Amino acid sequence: MRVLVVEDDPALSESLARSLRFEGYDVAQAATGEDGFEQLRRVTADCVILDVGLPGISGLELTRRLRRTGDSIPILMLTARQLTGDRVAGLDAGADDYLAKPFELEELLARIRALLRRSGFSDEHESLELGDLRMDTRSLELWRGERAIELTRTEWQLLEYFLIHPRQVLNRAQLWRHVWGYDFDPGSNSLEVFVASLRRKLEAAGEDRLIHTVRGAGYVAREPRPA
Repeated sequence: MRVLVVEDDPALSESLARSLRFEGYDVAQAATGEDGFEQLRRVTADCVILDVGLPGISGLELTRRLRRTGDSIPILMLTARQLTGDRVAGLDAGADDYLAKPFELEELLARIRALLRRSGFSDEHESLELGDLRMDTRSLELWRGERAIELTRTEWQLLEYFLIHPRQVLNRAQLWRHVWGYDFDPGSNSLEVFVASLRRKLEAAGEDRLIHTVRGAGYVAREPRPA
């Protein structure tokens, strides 16, 4: 597996590269967004570790540029910022996951393994529906009524799991294990950030809410109740 590390801090970039090579990954490095974009045009990679605060083209802009070209490579975004809004911006740009600095190496490795396991979307269920929401797992298209919706790889997996279990309350540990594939961290708010991102996209045109919070229990996907 080949991983591209796009990080302008030389010490951190070298540390990540050494650790990833020790784990058996083939590693390429870039110090700017421009260099990272050019490398991805020339050489195939399986995953990108991308710093938000890059000189020149930021990590957010690089992510948007890759997604506009149709590149669905898994992106793990690194940020020194702790504000939820900054993390949401990364997800909205098209990142699949994020990790705030400073981070533990084992957590970064676990997230990379989880992203690499998601080599494609599931087609076990050819079509899934909930109210006016329609998901086609063959064509990878999602519609809310007549409105097409684009999701990141992680958002798709999360929504797909909700649609496979409609009207069933799913706790945080269940959702975490299914989507991220590693041990549940009760102190992380990653799930809440992704649910909030999904809601914004599903309700962007003022539609009724489909994913509901069940206080103290988790989340449930259900059709809007009649007025």
